[in-house]
Order: sequence, then C-alpha cells, then structure tokens
Amino acid sequence: MTTQQIDQERAGAFAGQMMQLLNHAFTAPLFSIGHQTGLFDTMATLPPSTSEAIARAAGLDERYVREWLGAMVTSRVVEYDPAAGTYRLPPEHAAFLTRAAGPDNMAFFTQYIALVGEIEQKVTDCFRNGGGVPYSAYPGFQRLQAEESARVFDAALIQVILPLVDGLVERLEQGIDALDIGCGQGHATNLMARAFPQSRFAAYDISEEGIAAGREEARQWGLRNARFEVKDVATLNEPGRYGLITAFDTVHDQAQPRKVLRNVFEALRPGGVFLMGDIAASSRLEENLDHPLGPFLYAVSVLHCMTVSLAAGGEGLGTAWGEQRARELLAEAGFTRVEVKQIEGDIFNNYYVARK
Repeated sequence: MTTQQIDQERAGAFAGQMMQLLNHAFTAPLFSIGHQTGLFDTMATLPPSTSEAIARAAGLDERYVREWLGAMVTSRVVEYDPAAGTYRLPPEHAAFLTRAAGPDNMAFFTQYIALVGEIEQKVTDCFRNGGGVPYSAYPGFQRLQAEESARVFDAALIQVILPLVDGLVERLEQGIDALDIGCGQGHATNLMARAFPQSRFAAYDISEEGIAAGREEARQWGLRNARFEVKDVATLNEPGRYGLITAFDTVHDQAQPRKVLRNVFEALRPGGVFLMGDIAASSRLEENLDHPLGPFLYAVSVLHCMTVSLAAGGEGLGTAWGEQRARELLAEAGFTRVEVKQIEGDIFNNYYVARK
C-alpha cells in the first residue's frame, strides 16, 4: 500500500478556498434578505448612519439589522466607522445591489439559494435513484424567473435585443404574426405587443399560473393583439404560421428540445426568424474553466435545469449545453443559416438568430 505525497502548500490553499466558500455560502442568504427587505435600497440613499437610523429608515427591527450589518461589514460590502458607529454602502457596491441597478442587481439572484435548498434532498435522491425533480416542486420559482427576466426585458428587449435581427423591427412595425414559446408570465410578449400594435402576438407555456399572469397584464395594458395559451410546445403543430418565434432562456429546460426546435422550424413561414436567447457558454467543459459564472451554471443545472428535464423523461441538456450543441440542434431542426450575437456587458446570454 502506497501513500500519496501531499503538497502542503496546495492543501493549505484549498483549505482557504473552502473557508471562503463557507463565508460566501452563509452570507448569500443575507444578501437575499437585504434585497427582499429593501435594506440595500435604503442604505444607498443614506449618508453614513447608525444601525438605529438604518433600521428606522427601512422600517425594520434594529437588532436584526445590526447583526446583518456585521455580516456585510466583515464581507467587505458595507463600510464601518467604529469611532462614529456608522455604516455606509459605497455607491460602487450599490450599483450591483439595488433595484435601481436594474439588470445589474446581483443581490436579486441570491433569492434562488433558499429555493433550491428546499429541494436539495430530492436532488440527492436522484443521484442515487436517477430520474429528476419536477418543475412543480419549486415553490415560487416562476415568480422569481418573471422578476428576473422583466428587468432585462424592460431595459433591453425593444431597444437592444430585437434590433439584433436585421430588419425585424421594421417588419414588426408593419405587422407580422409572432409567437413566444416558454413565455413564463408573458411580460416579453406584452412588451412587444404594446410596442408593435400592427403585429399579432401569441404566447405559450405549460404553466397555468404564468399564462394567467400574462393575460392579466395584457388586460391591464388594454392590449388586443396578444393571446396566451397553456400549451406544451413539444406538441406545437402550426406549420407556416409565424414570421417570428422567440424563446428566451427556455430551450435548454425542455424535455424534448429537438422536437421543440423542429416544431419551431415548421411553424415559421419561409423567410421567418427564430430568435433564441440562451446561456452563453461552451459545450466543452474545458472551455468553461475561465467562465466567470462557470460553477454557477453547472450548479444551477444540477439543482434545476437538468433535473426538471429529466423528471419529464427528457434529454436533460443542462444549463451549460453551450453554443456548439445549440448550433448542432438548430441544424438538426432544419436551420441552415444561424448567427450568434451578444450584447455588450451581458455575460449570461447568447442570442441565436436562425432564419428559415
């Protein structure tokens, strides 16, 4: 029996890495609390203040706020002046922690941690027994997804994302039939319907809750050119109906992505466009080593995207299915002309422009 020689320097570095992991992991729920309670938003508007003043401004219990501030100070998020007993959120940090930051608000994403924590044991069972955890097992997931995507759509859909497709805005202004698949709560559909009243928009999703939310928003906005239906897009059978089909952050979750993409191809008119927003990553693990969100993408896949697909007897593409695999499946569906475009500052998404 041989014993493996241990590099003590490397071992010490890894121990430090694990301590950092624990610090970050246990602090992350406090970022979620800071987002949910408005503490980050409140502190961004205040001068250096005591815990009492911060709690009062936020309408919260001072003792909890003070302990929360302890975590934020030791995490180097909030500055502390021990002589004055005051706390300050630097504007450089507020730019990524407040609602005013819009799509740059990273504190928002920490809300998912508690959600996936609720299904951790179910995923652990899947490691032993196979299968997956169904979408229905994730309480509040769609609400968070709707909030997350709305921030991006409000800031960029009409002015930035749609213009990625040459001539698309002009066609929408003139009037075409469009479909959004996996629409969630339908906010993107309603934004497009409001911006382009001459076009007609349909939106499909398997969630009755999401479709109801989309219909209600359309009603509140007085839209007559948006319709919503509960439908599994793997059963889509509307050949040659649409000039535009969109899919935002949904194809990699599908149980039958190949069938969905083939149905999309068939549903487009000649010259129609499929605009697919999906995760910016490589299909090759070794090419994701320096991805700034590499661990996050694979972890989210295990804890949601892959397992939800497997639960439905699906392919389980996973979050980091990557550009190479996406191009492969698009070509298999019939798309021979595919461009991949990106938006400056957006490290999350690739935008695939596939023409029929």
